[in-house]
Amino acid sequence: MIVAEAVGRVLAEAGVDTAFGVVGSGNFHVTNALVAHGVRFVAARHEGGATTMADAYARMSGKVGIVSVHQGPGLTNAVTGIAEAAKSRTPLIVLTGEATDVRSNFHIDQDALAASVGAVSLRVTEAGRAVEDTLSAYRTATRDRRTVVLNLPLDVQQELIEWPGLLGEPHGTPSAAESLGTPSAAESHGTPSAAELGTLVRLLAESRRPVFVAGRGARHARAELEELADATGALLATSAVAKGLFRGNPWDLDVSGGFATPLAAELIHDADLIVAWGCALNMWTTRHGRLIGEHARLVQVDLDESALGVHRPVTLGLVGDTAATARTVLHALASTEDARDAARDAPATTGDARGPVGNARGSVGDAGRGYRSAEVAARIRAEGRWQAVPYDDEGGDGLIDPRTLTIGLDDLLPGERIVAVDSGNFMGYPAMFLDVPDERGFCFTQAFQSIGLGLATVIGAALARPDRLPVAALGDGGALMGIAELDTVVRLGLPMVVVVYDDEAYGAEVHHFGPHGHPLGTVRFPPVDFAAIATGYGFAAVTVTEPGDLAGAAEWLKGPRDRPLLVHAKVAGKRGSWWLEEAFKGH
Repeated sequence: MIVAEAVGRVLAEAGVDTAFGVVGSGNFHVTNALVAHGVRFVAARHEGGATTMADAYARMSGKVGIVSVHQGPGLTNAVTGIAEAAKSRTPLIVLTGEATDVRSNFHIDQDALAASVGAVSLRVTEAGRAVEDTLSAYRTATRDRRTVVLNLPLDVQQELIEWPGLLGEPHGTPSAAESLGTPSAAESHGTPSAAELGTLVRLLAESRRPVFVAGRGARHARAELEELADATGALLATSAVAKGLFRGNPWDLDVSGGFATPLAAELIHDADLIVAWGCALNMWTTRHGRLIGEHARLVQVDLDESALGVHRPVTLGLVGDTAATARTVLHALASTEDARDAARDAPATTGDARGPVGNARGSVGDAGRGYRSAEVAARIRAEGRWQAVPYDDEGGDGLIDPRTLTIGLDDLLPGERIVAVDSGNFMGYPAMFLDVPDERGFCFTQAFQSIGLGLATVIGAALARPDRLPVAALGDGGALMGIAELDTVVRLGLPMVVVVYDDEAYGAEVHHFGPHGHPLGTVRFPPVDFAAIATGYGFAAVTVTEPGDLAGAAEWLKGPRDRPLLVHAKVAGKRGSWWLEEAFKGH
């Protein structure tokens, strides 16, 4: 076999089950090798879409993402998707041909290109190292949670190789435990010291109003964090990318940051201790720090030591897996309280045996502990979701209020859904008003803050979770950027709902620059008939200008759902969104 075929076989035998891409001459053989060895290949209409599909598939499936692109322009077309994946630490491998001859029209410095967006550039250097180099890329992606560009020089691809089988450890196939997101893989990065754990135990014991904020690095740790929160009286919140993690828990505040409800913002701000579990505490999650009270103590637990304290100074930073750390802290709390109970029951002559926690309150699991009062519980039930927050409907004159639209969709759509949201002025409405069943129900490719990724995101997410109804929320600008992938939706037969929030503008710029008197002709556009475009691709479509128009979506949901549905919503855009006001502060 040739080297290109060996690379595809290695990845298939390592456990890859799905790959995305656009095939050209430079990635033809490696892609066919993947298919020949049982990997499902999803052909996209643009490399940028293919890369984002692979990113979303990895996030929602817990597996490594694979995308295959042509050398040179195929790779440059994929760069925005690569940047998003790299910033999000998505385990992703980009298989790309490479023209090493500087006289080739396709020649560029692919190493520099990958490095410029935060990806790791690796290469199959010769036939004799093809298996080892490919496995090295796989290990880097899975173990280190990195996006890897694996360059396949055109001349090396054609070299002959006798299939050697997969090499034995330490170069062999990573075990199943080393796949994305599993605790055993994460724990291999180290655990906090006894002193650090003791300090966290003490801080939790001293806290009267603790809040846990879980991020991407805690999406596998719901049970452990809930148990520790029960023991310490902590309220529970997430970053945007982990939305849904604590769905159904009576102490769930949903998202912290720009999408937080007024109640969540109030309770988080009043916390005396915030523990960030696999969460960066960036400007989005903390509203530029305004959600953190003046005297609150901050703790951050993360696998990546370099992530500690980057966005906010922390009282304590711990390097370790979130689930393993939470289990250890819970055990330490329980042991300390057992010691306290024994000391309390012993004769007075035994002295004080409170242990390092000091005056911890009650026993593990006591009702009313920490932040968990009856009053707070009642307020969360009454005010804990955006649907309960009053607003003045601004629809009319052929336009629907985006809040009214999204609440109507939330009522109509089945609970078992997977929601992907593009970037733009509209994005908070679906992120806030559409509930999701759990952390695998929300795919948020927003680390690079690029518009145009939403449609590709929902395709990858849908293939990862075929048991759920896929829902894409797009702005008109982002929808037009990625519109070629409507063909991919139809070709794959995906029964999804695509909602276009159409304000006939790049709304973020309209609302940011308009109040200052700047001309807006460059960011406003004439009407586009999205329903007609979607119908041309093979979608069913409805246009919504008032709540009653959602009856068309209700009819589609009744079945047979043999075609995907596009909802063209002409939305009122009188005012800008507060979440993008936050974004512009970070530019």
